[in-house]
Amino acid sequence: MNRNDRAITGLVMVAHAMVHTYELSLPLLLPVWQAEFSTVALPTGTLAVTGFVMGVVLTMGYAPFGLGALPGGVLADAYGSRRLILSCLVGMGVSFLLLAVSPGLVAIAFALFVWGVAASVYHPSGLALISKGVEERGSAFAYHGVAGNLGIALGPLATALLLFGLGDWRVVVGLLALPALVAAIAAARIDVDETAAVGSETATDGGTDDGDESENGAGEDDAPGGDARASGSVSSLGEFLADSRLLFGGAFVLVFAAVMLSGLYYRGLLTFLPEILGRFPSLAPVEFAGRTLEPERYFYVGLLMVGVAGQYAGGRLTDRVPVELGLLGGYGALAVLAVLFLPVATMGLVPLLVMGALVGFFLFVVQPFYQATVAEYTPAGARGLSYGYTYLGVFGVGALGGAVAGGVLTYANDAALFAVLAGFGALAALCGAVLYVRR
Repeated sequence: MNRNDRAITGLVMVAHAMVHTYELSLPLLLPVWQAEFSTVALPTGTLAVTGFVMGVVLTMGYAPFGLGALPGGVLADAYGSRRLILSCLVGMGVSFLLLAVSPGLVAIAFALFVWGVAASVYHPSGLALISKGVEERGSAFAYHGVAGNLGIALGPLATALLLFGLGDWRVVVGLLALPALVAAIAAARIDVDETAAVGSETATDGGTDDGDESENGAGEDDAPGGDARASGSVSSLGEFLADSRLLFGGAFVLVFAAVMLSGLYYRGLLTFLPEILGRFPSLAPVEFAGRTLEPERYFYVGLLMVGVAGQYAGGRLTDRVPVELGLLGGYGALAVLAVLFLPVATMGLVPLLVMGALVGFFLFVVQPFYQATVAEYTPAGARGLSYGYTYLGVFGVGALGGAVAGGVLTYANDAALFAVLAGFGALAALCGAVLYVRR
């Protein structure tokens, strides 16, 4: 990698780690909040707190996390990625400070909403920055994924340890606000060329259908070391609609369907996974040093840490395996694992550990594949918009997975939830299969 590649990769690695640190720490706080708040006061009256209610509370943060990705993608194309990443870091830190002083579930939901809005701009801006600014894109995607998984694993681990050591969740979330604010200060000092790789991409892809649009990826006003203002950016509603029709008029519609189903699986599984794990006898609470140690929290963290290997493996495989085949195999494996999880996991601790490792690996191995698939099926000039749509599907529509999971657990059981998850995985695999046949 050259200097610019390394600077961009370092920036997006830090920001990606921070986004997922907060995102996956929230499910550990969910049972704490449910234990503290038995009711929630609404203008229409008092509502008893159930799993469904808590799923809706988390959706208040996760929904804007995804829904804001689309305008985030538009802004990334229009104004450049670096300043959006900086805003994201500041906003996430402030939102967790708000969370620390929230007196009830309504205020918690508002603080989560602020976090979701701030975090929403990261993925379209960060991924667009890699795809347009880094020449060694495959390696950058791999390192970017590893950083995200380190945040996914170490963030919840830090949260679990702080909850065990301090006990007070308000103090814990207040401390968690600090890393994002420190990272924002560091990010403000980084200077990069956001469109350094667009010219080489155009030269490489000049014979493809994306050639004309790719030429628009680098504007004449883009100065090395400055924020990109891509000439392909969306500056009006007409351009937005035209670019959207361009994207959804082709195979990208299947990519969008796959990532939407991926988001429903991801959020539906992880939102209530600590609660589900807590019902296994092999993960029963243990008294330690005068406090109650809850093993399901650390199993949850371990599952996410295995995802580091999955994310890295997926990133490396995107340079060696057709991305469509990666979608088919990855989502197909997730569908099978959802069917097998409960029957195998109830056999004892060792089978549970094996299933957890497999789920963690395949849950994240698919992510580099769909990120690379978006890059292959979209023009460079609309790359920010395309990643905006991608994360609208993954985290916007996918946010409904938390509410769906809460509803299924409230009115049915764990087996019904895993059956629903298997359906999501199977349909996403079907999208990959159709793309592979079309290829």
